[in-house]
Amino acid sequence: MVVSMILPQPFIEATQDINAVIETPKGSRNKYVYHKETDTIKLKKALPAGMVFPFDFGFIPSTIAEDGDPMDVLVLTDAPTFPGCLVECKVLGIIKVEQKKNGEKVRNDRVIAVQLDSRMYSSANNIDELPEGLVKEIVNFFASYNNVSEDVFNSLGNEGPEVAVKLIEKSIKKASDEKK
Repeated sequence: MVVSMILPQPFIEATQDINAVIETPKGSRNKYVYHKETDTIKLKKALPAGMVFPFDFGFIPSTIAEDGDPMDVLVLTDAPTFPGCLVECKVLGIIKVEQKKNGEKVRNDRVIAVQLDSRMYSSANNIDELPEGLVKEIVNFFASYNNVSEDVFNSLGNEGPEVAVKLIEKSIKKASDEKK
């Protein structure tokens, strides 16, 4: 059975909290992606044995990042959700990333957010307030994940929620401009 999705606005009304659509749940070896043409979640590939997503991974609807895809978001949840799940989140910051796409360097940042009702992480308001070493583990996961695909992954550092929100707003404008 194929279910069509109606994607929400990126920001939750009158807040800087965001909506995230999960593609790949925490603990999954399978990498799923939203397939715009069929409005479904599609299996893209499987990760190597022993490698799994550390948290739920997805995208922010109605955005287009510098790499041409919807803006990526890693959502800290207490337990895995499922592909296509809508999660309301608080933005904690961004991991700035440079990758190669078609031989050219392009930014492919990852927003880091926390599920609004998380019991484990909801006290964090900034990426710097996460448990020591967690952000480094997340960066190492993405570096390893890309290394397996022989893609270049270069972390350019982290920024807090203010910078992340500005980049989300920029990606919303880009999506809006491309619709015109």
